[in-house]
Amino acid sequence: MADRSLVHIAFYAALIAALGLVPPVAIPFLGGVPITAQTLGVMLAGVMLGPVRGGLAVLLFLFLVALGAPFLSGGRGGLGVFATPSVGFLIGWPVGAFVAGWIMRATSRMNILASAAVSAAVGGIVVVYLFGIPGVAYMAGLPLLKATYLSAIYIPGDLVKVAITALITQTVARGLPGAILSRS
Repeated sequence: MADRSLVHIAFYAALIAALGLVPPVAIPFLGGVPITAQTLGVMLAGVMLGPVRGGLAVLLFLFLVALGAPFLSGGRGGLGVFATPSVGFLIGWPVGAFVAGWIMRATSRMNILASAAVSAAVGGIVVVYLFGIPGVAYMAGLPLLKATYLSAIYIPGDLVKVAITALITQTVARGLPGAILSRS
């Protein structure tokens, strides 16, 4: 892997960590899974870097968290975070970034704003929720249907993150089209 790719991967891992500085909003009735800004970084990693580099950026971030770095929103880190109701969402992040990058690449003939929005929505919401909801259900001892219903509280915020991702991607593409690595 080229040095430039390693820098991109490290940069997006750092971006996800920086988004962890935004204070979380705790949702007590959903096992304490917080609303965070970090899924914005996951969406951006996939959309901007493409499937492999985007997924690797999120895996690097999660590796650092597992080592104890307090990079998750609220200053959480260490192996213990993988034994909480958030575990499904955390596991879904690299997969979501990969899928977002893959869709972005597959829709390269579409308008960049629309392509980024679809990619971020499918990878950053649908895929992440496919992992997150069963994780919440299992770890919080909730029926799957109830965990699905309770997880709906996250959707409006995630849709805002999709819009932000699409706008950032379009803006970057106008000024520096080569920075959209998912399209190259």
